[in-house]
Amino acid sequence: MRGSSETREQATTTAPLTGTPALLRLMLRRDRMRLSLWVLGIGLMGFYFAGAIQVVAEDEAQLAQMTTMFADPVGRLMTGPAYGMDAPSFERFYATGYILFLFILTALMSIFTVVRHTRAEEQTGRAELLRANVVGRHATLTAAALLVLLADVLVGLLVAAGALTAGYATAGSLLVGAATVAVGVFFAGAATATVQLSSSSRGASAMAGALLGLAYLIRMGGDMAEQGGSPLSWLSPLGWSQQTAPYVHDRWWPLLPLAGCAVAFLWLGYWLSTRRDVEASLMPSRLGRASARLSLGTPAGMAHRVLRGGLRGWTIALVLTALLFGSYAESMIDTADALPEEFAAVFSGDSMMLGYLAYIALFLALFVAAAGVSGLSQLRGEETHGRVELTLSAPMSRTRWLAAHLTVLLLGLGLMLLLTGLGTALGAVAVLGEDGAQHADDLVLASLHQAAPVLAIVGIVVALFGWLPRLAGPVGWLLLGYAAVMINFGSLLELPAVLEELNVFGHLARFPVEDVDWTPVLVLGGIGVVGIVLGAIGWNRREVAAA
Repeated sequence: MRGSSETREQATTTAPLTGTPALLRLMLRRDRMRLSLWVLGIGLMGFYFAGAIQVVAEDEAQLAQMTTMFADPVGRLMTGPAYGMDAPSFERFYATGYILFLFILTALMSIFTVVRHTRAEEQTGRAELLRANVVGRHATLTAAALLVLLADVLVGLLVAAGALTAGYATAGSLLVGAATVAVGVFFAGAATATVQLSSSSRGASAMAGALLGLAYLIRMGGDMAEQGGSPLSWLSPLGWSQQTAPYVHDRWWPLLPLAGCAVAFLWLGYWLSTRRDVEASLMPSRLGRASARLSLGTPAGMAHRVLRGGLRGWTIALVLTALLFGSYAESMIDTADALPEEFAAVFSGDSMMLGYLAYIALFLALFVAAAGVSGLSQLRGEETHGRVELTLSAPMSRTRWLAAHLTVLLLGLGLMLLLTGLGTALGAVAVLGEDGAQHADDLVLASLHQAAPVLAIVGIVVALFGWLPRLAGPVGWLLLGYAAVMINFGSLLELPAVLEELNVFGHLARFPVEDVDWTPVLVLGGIGVVGIVLGAIGWNRREVAAA
């Protein structure tokens, strides 16, 4: 009794931030590779974007011919409000067309890092073990926030240095770096609140990611309506960062709402954390059925139970996005004559409208592949959390377990491709009428055509899951990130052919503006099948939960 009394007395006298420095050192040690790759990857991308523009265009006169890419309504939809495109320069072109992608990557880094060191630690039980020591109630959250702040500042410094190295104006370059930090801190603050609401790290990441997606959609609508942005643009955190207008107006004050909201979110996270127990959440988990379905007694039923939430969320988001993008097909017709050749390099083909829709099929397929990598990461999570070992203690082979999960995942990805194709077609038909209806079948087939590179990505990740499981997720996301850069900017950056070949999504014909070439379809499909077979062999040879 005496020992229990002393423990309670110590708990009440421990300062809320006790142990924060030690936890911060522990987080730095655990994330020394993961966070370093994030910081260096985003920073080097900033260097690359800043310098590559001056390679693409020999002078500002040639650059002026490319401004329609970003000043056009569709260009603003994708990149931002297009400040300074009436008098373009290299630095304005860089700020208009590229920094939004640096903002988004920094936001994702911040969200994932906060969730990893807070809610994920509670899920695994490590947080409770740490709190058995002399650790303050807010120490973990504070250490995670400090870690993300440090990473965001390093990214901001690298982005600013990349712009300065390219010879851009000092004030605008520093503003770009500061805006990058502000966006990262804002979404880190949002994540500190979502980890209190959800009982799982996946749910917390999904809520913070949904906020990022909503911010992007609001910005799209606001920036497309008017060059320089409309009132709707000011409702988006991403819009605030772009309304700083680097190299044009150099406004610092739009960063104040970002900083203020970040502080508010952080305060909310601290306050909510005092309203719950460790490993609990403020949003209660939904009660399950009184009796389990018979399907849960089968490998396929269990696999469906594990993967259905993620697949359903990805599908809903992508179908809505496909409807939105398909509805902008009419804009491509209206502006086709004014678009420069550089835009045609991205939206290939004689028909700018069909070229745009072919590009959308490719663009959305990237996210379908991302859903595949995310699903495979869930399998790794099932393994590291010990649930796979419990499952395999029943009369079930490893091959059967993996085959069930891959079957559910691949069927889900195939359905996702079909529905995104239908969504794009419906959006195009809604605005184009009969002109869109005559191409509806082709748009669905264009989406299904992307199944080959999606399968190749899945196969590569499965092969690594079988032999080098710690590398499976990072390599999958790296391949997708590289493909995204190459799809959007590869034709403008004039890279060596070897680097272009590394883009898994760059080998297919742009159907429907080009005829299908079956050779790359078969090769990519073969890579996927071979990768799955190799992964199954490795999975049967290595230890469960092996590093």
